[in-house]
Amino acid sequence: MQRSVTIVLTAAIAAAALVACSGGKQSSSTTTTTTTTQTSPGASPTAAAASPAATTATTTTTTTTKTVAAGGAASAAAGQKVYTTNCSSCHQANGKGQPSVFPPLDGNPVVTGPADKVIAIVKNGLSGKITVAGATYNGQMPAWKGTLSDSDIASVVTYIRSAWSNKASAVTAAQVTAAK
Repeated sequence: MQRSVTIVLTAAIAAAALVACSGGKQSSSTTTTTTTTQTSPGASPTAAAASPAATTATTTTTTTTKTVAAGGAASAAAGQKVYTTNCSSCHQANGKGQPSVFPPLDGNPVVTGPADKVIAIVKNGLSGKITVAGATYNGQMPAWKGTLSDSDIASVVTYIRSAWSNKASAVTAAQVTAAK
């Protein structure tokens, strides 16, 4: 019983230290090894070290702790799934859009610019004339706020801001919630 408590306590302390040291920026794992020596009842500790009757049990416990990026940024991998399901039919799997019909997301300065602007477009939709890369588009993008959760919107925006040739920062569900 005491050995189980020691193992669990050691693993919990290691996991807490790992999370505290990671700063919430990366995924990590740690392995804790606990060695327990058991002796016959009534034997002295010195006799246990010299006695072949003493047994040593080693238990290894692996604790994996996953953390999300600072500020709870959404996952681009989850966003890719949302994108494939909801966005790729118009903007294409490669983010290039459809000429004169749907604007490209790849290399689009609105996508890689201030996050609040692209969040508002995905959340609330967009209609009317826009110009992207010198081409004019006059379509209707649906509002996704009634269909996708703020977390899903954050994930898909994170994905499009980091996919293809885009190199912009991740966004959080809190940013989506705060967007007008």
